[in-house]
Amino acid sequence: MSVGESLDSDHQLARLLQIGIVLEEVVEARASKHVEAVVGETAVAEYMQAAAEESARHRDKLEDLIADLDVETVPFEQIKRLVEATYEADSDFDDVLYDQLCNEETAYKFYEDLIAAIEASETEFTVSRDRLLSVLEEIREEEAEGVEAVTRLMEEQ
Repeated sequence: MSVGESLDSDHQLARLLQIGIVLEEVVEARASKHVEAVVGETAVAEYMQAAAEESARHRDKLEDLIADLDVETVPFEQIKRLVEATYEADSDFDDVLYDQLCNEETAYKFYEDLIAAIEASETEFTVSRDRLLSVLEEIREEEAEGVEAVTRLMEEQ
């Protein structure tokens, strides 16, 4: 299942939202790991901690949307493998800021594509389209802000 496919059921929407949850878990885990790697760099460490906390909030919002859908979810490991195959979530970079930039850009692109798929769909989902788009647009905006923040940190170094 990818964002590029036709989105015509709660089931498909739930799978895509689950992919978003796994992406957020990857960003959170990697940002938390980076906090440990940049002990002497206060601005970078503070950003990484904030990014991890933001990802946890995003995950909670996505879980709330899924809870309102009339579907059964797919096991975490199955979704995790799909995320790793599609978004290279297991990639590792030498520079923590470059790694975080890639994570933020991947998440932004995912939400951008998901919003476009929802807008292109004529399906009536169990969850209100307005609420769905509002939550996803808010998350996408925060991901865009993350890209900008990491870029600024990179320029400062």
